Amino acid sequence: MTGPALPASDFRRQRRAGIAGIAVASLLAVVLWLGIERGMAPLPGMDSLGARMLVTLKCFCVAVLFSVVTGVEAVAHERLTSPAFDPLAGFETRRLRINQRYLQNTVEQIIVFAAALFGLAAYCADGSSMRAVVATTVVWIVARAAFWLGYQRSAALRGLGAPGMALSMIVLLYVASRFGDELAGTAGAIAPLALFFAIEAVLFVGTRPQKTG
Repeated sequence: MTGPALPASDFRRQRRAGIAGIAVASLLAVVLWLGIERGMAPLPGMDSLGARMLVTLKCFCVAVLFSVVTGVEAVAHERLTSPAFDPLAGFETRRLRINQRYLQNTVEQIIVFAAALFGLAAYCADGSSMRAVVATTVVWIVARAAFWLGYQRSAALRGLGAPGMALSMIVLLYVASRFGDELAGTAGAIAPLALFFAIEAVLFVGTRPQKTG
C-alpha cells in the first residue's frame, strides 16, 4: 500500500531543495577527498598487497562502526526506552522511522562501498596511492552522517548524503575499467563504462512516473 502522493508543487519544492543540497555536499566532498589524498603523509609499509588489504580492512571496520553500528544503536536505544520495545505493538515515532530507514539504506550502501574500497586498494601500488583508500573511507562516513542528520530535518535534505553513494560508484567504475583494460585493452576499459551508463539511461527513462488520465 502506498501513501498519498505529494502535491506537484510540494514535490518540486522538495526536489529543488534536494538538488541544491546534493550540489553543495558534492563540492564539499570533493574538497575533503582531495584535502586528505593530497595532504596526508604516505602510508608506510605498503609494499605488499597483503599490507594494503589489511589497512583497507581496518578502514572498512571503522566505516562499519560509525555507520551501521551507530544506526543499530539508535534504533535499539529508542526501542529500549519506549513502547516500541515490542516491535509488533505498532508504536513508531518519526525519529524511529527515520533511523530505521537510515539503517536499511546504510546496510545496502555498505555492500557497494566495501566492493569499491577493496577494489580500489587492489589497484593501489604504494603508500602514496593508498591515501585514496583513506580519503574514500572518510568521505563515505561523513556522507552517511550527512544523510542521517539531513533526513532528521527533512526528506529533501537526505540528499546531503548522495556524494557517498556517488563516490562508491565512481570507484567501482574505475575498478571495472582497469580490470577491463587488463582483459581486452582500450576496448575492455571502455565497455563496462558504456554498458553502465546505458543501463543508467534506461533506468532514468523507465522509472519516470507515468501520467494518468
